[in-house]
Amino acid sequence: MEEESQITKGKYAADISSIKEAHARIKSLVHKTPLLSSSSLNAMSGRKLYFKCECLQKGRKDDNTLPCVVYSVAISGAFKFRGACNAVFSLNDEDASKGVVTHSSGNHAAALALAAKLRGIPSYIVIPKNAPTCKIENVKRYGGQVVWSEASVQSREEIANKVWQESGAIFIHPYNDGRILSGQGTISLEILEQAPQIDTLVVPISGGGLISGIALAAKSINPAIRIFAAEPKGADDAAQSKAAGRIIRLPETNTIADGLRAFLGDFTWPVVRDLVEEIITVEDSEIIKAMKLCFEILKVVVEPSGAIGLAAVLSDTFQKNPAWKDCNHIGIVVSGGNVDLAMLWDSLNKGK
Repeated sequence: MEEESQITKGKYAADISSIKEAHARIKSLVHKTPLLSSSSLNAMSGRKLYFKCECLQKGRKDDNTLPCVVYSVAISGAFKFRGACNAVFSLNDEDASKGVVTHSSGNHAAALALAAKLRGIPSYIVIPKNAPTCKIENVKRYGGQVVWSEASVQSREEIANKVWQESGAIFIHPYNDGRILSGQGTISLEILEQAPQIDTLVVPISGGGLISGIALAAKSINPAIRIFAAEPKGADDAAQSKAAGRIIRLPETNTIADGLRAFLGDFTWPVVRDLVEEIITVEDSEIIKAMKLCFEILKVVVEPSGAIGLAAVLSDTFQKNPAWKDCNHIGIVVSGGNVDLAMLWDSLNKGK
């Protein structure tokens, strides 16, 4: 089939072999997250929906000091721990001893700090000053050394480069890294084992690490599966890139989904270009409504970035497109649950 010929070893930054290797490397450290369903949301969407709750992701480590099997658990609350864990634990001992450095506004920052803590190495996390408080506190909780930057991507990258030069730590990009893609791709291995009848996946998109890993694994397992991305209209660079056939970077973004403000990289763009069928954009108001549905019906806490998949499936764009009427069993990746409570209440009040 066409998709099978596309996913050849070496064409992309990751493949099914590297994803399976990542799974073997991290399976004792990450949580196999549950797959939830709801008859109410099925009726609302006219499809059968399956929610892969990466908002419940957590890291764990065996405690061998006790006479019974006990795990020390730290809640990461997002898919990012998979990729960060794979990247950190794939380092050789010499490189690992130098520590790791990254720049991130949120979940990757905390995920890398947690992965480094589990391996017992230092982490240096460059965080913009406008990052959500809850995500900053997570980094500190996991022992990451916070280095402040301005909000712009340029400022983050410049300061991360400076930290790298001064510390010698290994740089782990938030998404544009084959090890990250491979770690995120382990989600597909799980979800298609939990519900092999899934014929469609809807995944949030930002820098593209999550959807790239998921698409590469899912298309290798089931070449006929359809992959859709969900993106805020106020940060629709991926949709514009897909339409233009090249990477588009926006001068600014404006969305409640703070985890979806990055731009595609040269490792993620080819996968999005080739394997993602469509990018569905939604308004912030639709994201807020989807958050409320997740809270009220699924009984799970999600951040805006994590609710956008449901928002996309419920949108008129998806519901009224006759080309997608055969998408009957839809897997939705609920990517994270690290929500700032002050922002949450403000958002829910706006959505009334």
